Amino acid sequence: MIEISDKEFENFLSRCIVKKFKRYEVVSRPNIVPNEIFFVNKGLIRVIVTDKDGTEHSLHFALENQFIADYSAFMLKQPSLYTLQTEEETETVVMPRAAIEWGYKNLKQGDKLGRLIAEVFPNIHDRVPQHMIASYLGITPIHLSRLKKASIKKI
Repeated sequence: MIEISDKEFENFLSRCIVKKFKRYEVVSRPNIVPNEIFFVNKGLIRVIVTDKDGTEHSLHFALENQFIADYSAFMLKQPSLYTLQTEEETETVVMPRAAIEWGYKNLKQGDKLGRLIAEVFPNIHDRVPQHMIASYLGITPIHLSRLKKASIKKI
């Protein structure tokens, strides 16, 4: 996605962690401020929102060579609305906030990488109106709004 020297790449990766997850393992939980972004080396991660009745609704899936996180919550340092869960054995590169901030400051094209990730892998709620997301989930826009408010109030 960017031009990066071997040394820059090595320095960045030294701040990241390769982590393996079992099938159906929760990678990130709602109501917690996310402090990492995941890059899927192998496997599959599902993005889930749970309604007031406890029913799970899939919003997105991330496969190999894709980044995944609740980007809005990560960038705004706000609690996430989503659960990220593996659907099969999964290996990721976990990029902590400190590694990403280091990359912005120290990689020649670090800021460009951040923008590209956000553009190529945006959250659906940043691009689609709430009523369409609600329709996709099979709930009303009012119910989706209540879910969002309830998630924030739990904190």
